Amino acid sequence: MENCKPRMANRETLLEAVELRKSYHRGGGAFAQTGDKFTAVDGVSFQVAAGETFAVVGESGCGKTTLARMLLRLIAPDSGTIKFAGRDVTAMSSAELRAERRHMQMVFQDPYASLNPRMRIGEIISEPLAIHGPQLSRGERGERCAAMLRRVGLPEESARRYPHEFSGGQRQRIGIARALILRPKLVVADEPVSALDVSVGAQMLLLLQDLQQEFSLTYLLISHSLPVVAQVATRIAVMRAGKFVELGEAEQVLRHPQHPYTQELLAAVPELPALQSPS
Repeated sequence: MENCKPRMANRETLLEAVELRKSYHRGGGAFAQTGDKFTAVDGVSFQVAAGETFAVVGESGCGKTTLARMLLRLIAPDSGTIKFAGRDVTAMSSAELRAERRHMQMVFQDPYASLNPRMRIGEIISEPLAIHGPQLSRGERGERCAAMLRRVGLPEESARRYPHEFSGGQRQRIGIARALILRPKLVVADEPVSALDVSVGAQMLLLLQDLQQEFSLTYLLISHSLPVVAQVATRIAVMRAGKFVELGEAEQVLRHPQHPYTQELLAAVPELPALQSPS
């Protein structure tokens, strides 16, 4: 695997993964064999620089989402280490991890399933503030929620409504607002546009890019779509069967792929959009 990192040369490393592994027992049942496991993530190592968009692309079942959840410690790796802003996340206590999570947030794939249908939008967006900013008054939380709603393109009065009253694209904007309300350093976006139609998805990618510039965000983007990552990624890792088979600058991976699997993925795409220009 070619590991190209020229864009990181003058930037601080925000996230680092070293030899991450995660295995699961296969489906149970009367005939399941003890110890029968499959490896979802198999020895993955990489770094993400502050301010970049690092994309992990691959087909369904390749281990992308498992990797994303490990990076946020929503699940624990079997082995390997994760460092965030120089601190070993894998060695943190539960209390330390809760405090660190305010700097690491996630935008989920399904805007329908990721919002609690029984909570008003204002409660959903403000909930992280109630957890991580207990010193804030209810009024202060409401003000911050209103400001974030406006920033993602929704009216303030949306705070009083429920998720079922919004379209898929609007719900994803709400999910983005919830992720950004704490002003995190890292946002992990797991297939953030795959449940949306093409035009709405394109608007969402533009919004994510604008927010990245405004809030100095670092993105780790999980996607099965090469056209999607071509629009926003600075670097791309291609994942297959739990491993990174290729990693490099977006231009290199998409225009001059080295691995046969990457070449196969690109061959299935009629045309790529213009690549993200270097920052």
